[in-house]
Amino acid sequence: MRADGKRLRNTDPMYRVAAHIMDKRVDSMNMITIDIPYEPMQEYINKKRKEGIRISHLALVIAAYIRTMAEHPQLNRFIVNKKVYTRNEIAIGMVVLKSGEDSNGTMSKMYFDKTQTIFDVNNVINKYVEENRENPENNGTEKIIKFLLSVPGLLTVGVKVLKWMDKHGLLPKFVIDMSPFHMSMGITNLASIRTNHIYHHCYEFGTTSVFMAMGNLREVPKRKGDEITFVRSLPIGVVMDERVCSGSYFALAFKTLKRYLANPELLELPPEKVLEDEDK
Repeated sequence: MRADGKRLRNTDPMYRVAAHIMDKRVDSMNMITIDIPYEPMQEYINKKRKEGIRISHLALVIAAYIRTMAEHPQLNRFIVNKKVYTRNEIAIGMVVLKSGEDSNGTMSKMYFDKTQTIFDVNNVINKYVEENRENPENNGTEKIIKFLLSVPGLLTVGVKVLKWMDKHGLLPKFVIDMSPFHMSMGITNLASIRTNHIYHHCYEFGTTSVFMAMGNLREVPKRKGDEITFVRSLPIGVVMDERVCSGSYFALAFKTLKRYLANPELLELPPEKVLEDEDK
């Protein structure tokens, strides 16, 4: 029993075998671009702004993904040491640029619950950004990095020890909480620095099974009858560990994600039901 998840012993045999054949996350990375129609999101953001509530595109994407996880719980699985686990928390990591600097950032994690609304998610993100931008020295990730760099040679030995402990499920919870590599999903908003979306790797160390990178808006061709129209879209580059669930499962999940982003009002109320990840 790991501190951050429970082992699943009766998952689809093909995926238990896949974890042995593709024993590294880099071997099992699939990539896709999801184009989210921009207008429904922007209309919702403008509507809320008139009501005195500032909601970002990033908050909408994260809230929609959390709601998607409530319906598709296998998204919160991870693989360590060829074993399949279901995570017992929702941890989402994100880089925050430090105050007063142009390029240096700090990365930590936000914790969520599947029942949270867009307003709850937005509040968590705002608090996270403020704390990490103004007081990065209080960031657990920054603390562990400074500790590993404090003694010559400690970084090399320390990382090896941490990797061994993680492989065997021995990492203490407080170390997992400080680690930016143990998360349900990583996300970066490259549009905030006017950059196109990329396919961000899922780290080999840790438990990250999905990474999303939002990029500059673009126009995507769409057939409407006999005509081709162009839809302004927010592209998201998604990298996923294909060992956690099937391609069809991911496809259904991303269809759900797009449905919520096309109708952000659905995120204002808690989900009607939350599905649990079953070991079968």
